Amino acid sequence: MKILLQIIGILVLLLLATLVTLKLKTQNNDGPSVLFPGGKLVSGTLYEGPEPDWSFTDDVFTIELETSDPVSSRRIFVMESDGKVYVPSGYMRSFLGKLWKDWAFDVEDGSKSAVARINGVRYERQLVRVTDPVVIEGVARKLAEKYSGGATPEAVAQISQSVADGDTWIFEMAPDNS
Repeated sequence: MKILLQIIGILVLLLLATLVTLKLKTQNNDGPSVLFPGGKLVSGTLYEGPEPDWSFTDDVFTIELETSDPVSSRRIFVMESDGKVYVPSGYMRSFLGKLWKDWAFDVEDGSKSAVARINGVRYERQLVRVTDPVVIEGVARKLAEKYSGGATPEAVAQISQSVADGDTWIFEMAPDNS
């Protein structure tokens, strides 16, 4: 039994060492990996021009989003609603959310500057948390339609309630006017 516990302990340590190494190796990459955050988004054309028609994001499953304080990037869902573009952050009141979604807490408490890379194009934005129930209903409808199998009244109500309860945060990726 003692040998079995030692073997299990060594395997757990190897797994932890591998995960820490992978996280450290990706933290300065040009964008995130599938599992770990990355660094500054540097490749891709920087968009300059009028506000885009964000409806093209209906065909984009995830985008890369870089936040600035601290600089970090991740893959995230994206929704267009009423001509504006939004990103969600779920599980905000859970233990896992407080660990994994630290970017949203950082944005709420500090710098709102962000860069979104969508289909190889970088967009400089400002992340603004949205709580207006009218706006949330439209975003919830799009979120349910795109990621939850359909915008049924129940699914939209569930997402809207999750936002009202603080379990899900919604950020508008507003134009960067700096």
